[in-house]
Amino acid sequence: MKKVGIAILGLGTVGGGTYQILTSKKQYFAKYHNLDVSVESVLEINEARLKQLGVDPAIVTKNIAEVVSNPNVDIVVELIGGIEAAKSFIITALKHGKTVVTANKELIAKYWHEIEETAKANHTGFYFEASCVGGVPIIRTLTESMQANEIISIKGIINGTTNYILTKMADEGRDFEEVLKAAQKKGYAEADPTADVEGFDAAYKLSILSSLAFNVKVPLDKVYREGISKVTKEDIFLGKELGYTLKLLAIGKKTPAGSEVRVHPTFIKNEHPLASVKGSFNAVYLVGDNVGEIMLYGKGAGALPTGSAVVSDIIFAAGKADHFYVPFINSKDGEKGVRFNDDFSCEYYLRMSVIDKPGVLAKIAGAMGSNNVSLREVIQRGTAQQDGSVTLILLTHITNEKSIKAAIREIEKLTDAVVSIDAMIRVE
Repeated sequence: MKKVGIAILGLGTVGGGTYQILTSKKQYFAKYHNLDVSVESVLEINEARLKQLGVDPAIVTKNIAEVVSNPNVDIVVELIGGIEAAKSFIITALKHGKTVVTANKELIAKYWHEIEETAKANHTGFYFEASCVGGVPIIRTLTESMQANEIISIKGIINGTTNYILTKMADEGRDFEEVLKAAQKKGYAEADPTADVEGFDAAYKLSILSSLAFNVKVPLDKVYREGISKVTKEDIFLGKELGYTLKLLAIGKKTPAGSEVRVHPTFIKNEHPLASVKGSFNAVYLVGDNVGEIMLYGKGAGALPTGSAVVSDIIFAAGKADHFYVPFINSKDGEKGVRFNDDFSCEYYLRMSVIDKPGVLAKIAGAMGSNNVSLREVIQRGTAQQDGSVTLILLTHITNEKSIKAAIREIEKLTDAVVSIDAMIRVE
């Protein structure tokens, strides 16, 4: 039986869940994986947390040097989060011949190239299943189960906080700020929710997932990002009437113009499998050229779901004679000559307030037409307000991002006809 010694750096939510799984399922790993897995070292300064989890004081340290110099440690699990000191600890562990497992999506999205270069140079492994979509095994699916396919597209609900907020807004008719405060009280949202609600978290994950899906490095700065903080319950309910559900989607596509990667609020048809993903659950919808459509669904966060992904990497790495490295050029800016398409195409939903008088629609349609935007549907909502304005909903045919934005700029100049453009939401 192979002995595998583990060091855990950080016993926060995920670190605690990982420790619980490793200690409670020790006999299971021995029986079914022929591995004697033991936690040999824990780096943590929170004494209360150590006592809560029942960690043996003899294996506790506050010094990374003690961890990497421990001959009984084979795999270092980094669950501190953030950039520093996590990055330094990972590099140090790899240079000391330790394989590293992490859930740190921000670090990977920004410094994957540097970490993997160090791992290669030292013939060690670097694994990160838990960095994307919590307990959902999306990374192993992309790297180990889709070899017969070129991935055509990847679409995902990959942030549980925003999905919880949008679900509550849709089901209960509440405003964004109200639901956000409730999510913070329940622990679904951080005290500073910026990373989640402004789409940074989803962008980190999409950078990683689209790189693996398309076998080309997708630098973080190539991911278009837009959050949900400006989403209103009015648009959610108008979308419902039109047959759409609103989600924060991470979208990656292969197109003739290049790879297309974007995170933004998106209307999808109510019949689409992703539309039924509610609350804090996550899902990823893949299309392969041979297998067709696949969807993976599950809990995207939490101590035990994410901890299970961490432990799966530990078991996977322990059984590898040769470690996995990505097959593409993993440099900071990616391979030279690879094209990325920022003029993506889809349908669009626009809501605006316009003056209720003859000729207004003709002016708006003219601005759309002059920018090659074709209207599919026009809906006027309600009666005129005190200022003489009415709500106008426009749905376009498939058009380009740059075209719709140019049309919007032109419409905004129609001050004698248009009071305000209140929402623009992409439709997939």
